[in-house]
Amino acid sequence: MDPQRGVTLRFLAEPGDVNFGGKVHGGAVMKWIDQVGYTCAAGWTGSYCVTVYLGGLHFLGPIHVGEVVELQALVIRTGRTSLDIAVDVYARDPKSTVRRRTSHCVIVFVALNPDGKPAPVPRWQPQNDLDRALESYA
Repeated sequence: MDPQRGVTLRFLAEPGDVNFGGKVHGGAVMKWIDQVGYTCAAGWTGSYCVTVYLGGLHFLGPIHVGEVVELQALVIRTGRTSLDIAVDVYARDPKSTVRRRTSHCVIVFVALNPDGKPAPVPRWQPQNDLDRALESYA
């Protein structure tokens, strides 16, 4: 069975996620980003993974309570024991199909063996120009 390259998580933004300005708190978004990134990394490697770097986090727009939040994570580069995951965050009104991108970043994870030591990860090969551009971006 081939590893799963991408993962999408969807849920509603809840009142407990809101900051003092009435929008979803940046810390909540960062937590969701780490969760979808981990889900993607663990699915690709088949092992426990830890976050070692998060880069280029851009908050592009607010998320409001009651909106559908969609996080998409995709493997865009693999190393010997690490992998880079691109994460895009989208939000939309649940009554609409129109979504807007609210955040983006790249996370680096390291796979660990049962002893907590770095473990080899399955290699990912770019298949097209977009894949090559994503790998270069990582």
